[in-house]
Amino acid sequence: MFLNVSFGVSTWLWTSPFDKSTLKLFPKIKEMGFDKVEIPVEDPSLIDGKEVKKALEDNGLEALVCGAFGPSRDLTHDDPKYHQICLDYLSACFKISAELGASFVAGPMYSAVGKARLVSEEQKKTEWERAVNNLQKVCEMAADWGQDIALEALNRFETDLINNSKELMLLIDAINHPRAKVLLDSFHMSIEEANMEDAVRLVGDKLIHVQVSENHRGIPGTGQTHWDSFKRGLEAVNYQGCISIESFTPNVQELAGAVCIWKPLAPSQDLFAEKGLAFLKDWTKGRFFTH
Repeated sequence: MFLNVSFGVSTWLWTSPFDKSTLKLFPKIKEMGFDKVEIPVEDPSLIDGKEVKKALEDNGLEALVCGAFGPSRDLTHDDPKYHQICLDYLSACFKISAELGASFVAGPMYSAVGKARLVSEEQKKTEWERAVNNLQKVCEMAADWGQDIALEALNRFETDLINNSKELMLLIDAINHPRAKVLLDSFHMSIEEANMEDAVRLVGDKLIHVQVSENHRGIPGTGQTHWDSFKRGLEAVNYQGCISIESFTPNVQELAGAVCIWKPLAPSQDLFAEKGLAFLKDWTKGRFFTH
């Protein structure tokens, strides 16, 4: 079966943080054949919405927006001041997303990335309740901007709160807000899900965004990801959104350290994008089968 989807790529594949200089990537991204560019908002003050919108229009691209959740952006922190820092940051992200014509802000916004510990059941319950309560506030903010939130489960090395689609749906059910939706990332799924098709079916029509790379963060189609199972799941829920390549460059020290990429994953980042897109186009058209 043919998947009716668009294709995107994160600028994290080449650089960090996103700022005015990143706009020079847009012509190349379009020429490669991508429909959308995923814009990671690390520092909202570096992003001029009007300027980015014009660059998108000039290159025939659409925007996707994802957040970056470092230690100070933590909705589960013991100190409520960090909740407010994260809420203020997300408000800025919604503004940027709306300016760019995107419809959601994506990411693991329930907690700081890298907060992975063995905690007591009492502490976990406390942090879960903080995440639920604060994400209800986030959903209200999103609604004010005409936006959704696309929540992402991360692997166990990056968070101890939400690691798979089952836990993610428990969180969304607890939030109980129509703006709370799902992002699935094949990299994290390859580590945490027992069956990729079942994971996609579980989130169902809550799925509004998909990110992909290989199980080793490399070029899609070069590793052990169960792509056939993943595709069956996407077909089953009639997914028609974007499939976006998300990986990272080892050439930006802070970014590489955050995601533990210590060496190049392809001869060049351009080749990563080109080969990854070629694979995804074949895969979505049913010309690729494995496992």
